[in-house]
Amino acid sequence: MWQLKNNKNENMNAATYHRYGPPSVVSLEEIPKPACLAGEIIIEVYATTVNRTDSGFRSAVYFVSRFWSGLFAPKNKVLGCEFAGIVESVGNGVSYFKPGDKIFGYDDEQFGGHAEYKKVKATGNIAKMPEGIPFPEAAALTEGAHYALNIIRAAKVIEGQQVMVYGATGAIGTAAVQLLKYFGAQVLAVSNSKNIELVKSLGADKVIDYEKTHFKETDWRFDFVFDAVGKTSFGACKGLLKPGGFYISTELGKGGENIFLALWGSIIKSSKRVLFPIPTTTQEDIIFLKSLYEQGVFKPIIDRTYPLENIVDAYRYVETGQKTGNVVITVGKELA
Repeated sequence: MWQLKNNKNENMNAATYHRYGPPSVVSLEEIPKPACLAGEIIIEVYATTVNRTDSGFRSAVYFVSRFWSGLFAPKNKVLGCEFAGIVESVGNGVSYFKPGDKIFGYDDEQFGGHAEYKKVKATGNIAKMPEGIPFPEAAALTEGAHYALNIIRAAKVIEGQQVMVYGATGAIGTAAVQLLKYFGAQVLAVSNSKNIELVKSLGADKVIDYEKTHFKETDWRFDFVFDAVGKTSFGACKGLLKPGGFYISTELGKGGENIFLALWGSIIKSSKRVLFPIPTTTQEDIIFLKSLYEQGVFKPIIDRTYPLENIVDAYRYVETGQKTGNVVITVGKELA
């Protein structure tokens, strides 16, 4: 079980970064604890994650991300878009949440989960945690799943359609397989050798081990190819699509081609198209993911757990591209 830290100091520990770059730009430092204003909540963070969203904003490899995070230097010095913890205090006008509530959520605008305390709006992308869920699992419920959910909705997946998930073992891929099965799709998952049984356990109808078989060596034809790791291309997958089928990748593609192909396909009304949806999340989406967890339909997969002080090691591991599911950061104190 977990306990409140009861830290009443005006400062807090946080993993911060002041310039864009590799994992080494992140360091632990003491910064002011956020103040609670009207309509806001202060969360005492017990678990968070390091994920592709955090890594992308920290590195700014895609320059376009700087239009949100800061052109020359990061505006928000503390990353961490996923979090789970306990409500420490609430501002005026907040009635649904109260101190002591266990909550989780997603915030890719202000971030802030890589710290002992985080401020959120009561109307933000948060919800009370499912009953009995551990904090590390709650923290990992949203990032991969929100990308998967947005993309599945953009492809308008319906029951009985055939879908390929390329890269079915990351945070997005493991969520995608489970969510696609919930929506009634037939799923062919592409996985590495060590995770074949895991992907089957998530509900995949068929699994291709890409270390032994090329992913195109299948007689399935797909209504939707979901590249959850950005390592294929529309050109490589076009022949696998049915007429009217969609290709969606979580990455921009070589030279940003996925954006241009999506625009071009919409103009010429191609029978096989690239879509490039911009993900959005609402509080209703977070509540929906909570309900799927409670139904036993969706469960986040956790690969490794690091304490906050070892967050640089967590970033380095995430950026090997070899993680399975999620990498969790613990911030609170666990009791024996």
